[in-house]
Amino acid sequence: MFTTITYDVSEGIATITLNRPEKLNAFNSEMMNELVAAFDLTDADDNVGAVIVTGAGRAFCSGVDLTAGGSSFDHASRGEIPEAGGVHRDRGGRVTLRIFRSLKPVIAAVTGAAVGIGATMLLPMDFRFASEDARFGFLFAKRGLATEAASSWFLPKVVPIQTALDWSLTGRMVPAREALSSGLLKSIHPAEDVIVAARAFAREIIDNAAPVSVALTRQLVWQMAGARHPMEAHRIDSRVIQSRGKSPDAREGIASFKEKRPAMFPDRVSSDMPDFYPWSQEPRFE
Repeated sequence: MFTTITYDVSEGIATITLNRPEKLNAFNSEMMNELVAAFDLTDADDNVGAVIVTGAGRAFCSGVDLTAGGSSFDHASRGEIPEAGGVHRDRGGRVTLRIFRSLKPVIAAVTGAAVGIGATMLLPMDFRFASEDARFGFLFAKRGLATEAASSWFLPKVVPIQTALDWSLTGRMVPAREALSSGLLKSIHPAEDVIVAARAFAREIIDNAAPVSVALTRQLVWQMAGARHPMEAHRIDSRVIQSRGKSPDAREGIASFKEKRPAMFPDRVSSDMPDFYPWSQEPRFE
C-alpha cells in the first residue's frame, strides 16, 4: 500500500512509521503524499483512537532528501508546475496542515535526529516523546532557506517565541534535555522505551475519553490558538456544549460516573460529529 512509510493498526492505535532507514527517513514527495493519505485513513477509521508517528532505524527523519543537490528546493529548475498563483506549495506544509486537521490525537515517538521537515512535522502533533539521544534541528537559515511547513505559526505556539527564534536563527542542534525543558517534548526515555511510553499514553486517552469529544477538543484547542479574542472560543464552545450535552455520549458519561464503572461511549467520529463541524474552513492557497 505504501512504499516510504508503513501503516499498522493495533489495539486502537495507528502507527505510522517513516520507512526509508537507508536514507535516514529523508522526506520526499512520495512520503508527503503517503503521510497525507495515512491521516485520511486514521480519520476515517473508527477503530483508531490515536495515532503514533515514528521513524525506522537510526533517525526519526533527516530532513528533505537532497539527492537533487543544490536544486533540491528549486522547483522551477526541475520543471515542476506550480499549483496555484504561480507558487509551488511547500511540501512540508501540506503534511503539517493535514496533521493539524486530524480528528484523532497525534503522538510523536522520536529516536535519533529530527532535522528540517523531520523537526517541523512534529509541531502540529499533540504530544512528543523522545529518546535521551534525540536531537532536533531547525536548520533552514543555515542552508540559505527560511522556516517551512507553517512552522512560523506552529513553533511559537509550542515553545516561547524567544526559543523559537533561537532555534530557527542559529540553526543549532537542540538536545533532548533542552527540548524537554523548553516544552517541545512531553518526556524523554531510553530509546527502547519511547514507543512503549507513547503507546501507554495513547491508551490512557482511548480508554477514558469519548472519541467525538476528543476530536472536537483537539480542534478547539488548536484552532483557538490563533483566535483574536476569547469570544471566538466562547461562541463555538457554546455550540459544542449544546451539541454534546444532548448526545448519547454525555448520558453515558454521567451514568458511568454515577454507577462507578468504565464508560462505553457509543458515538463515532465517522457518523456523529455535529453538523456545524468543521466550524472553520481552511483558507484557500492563493
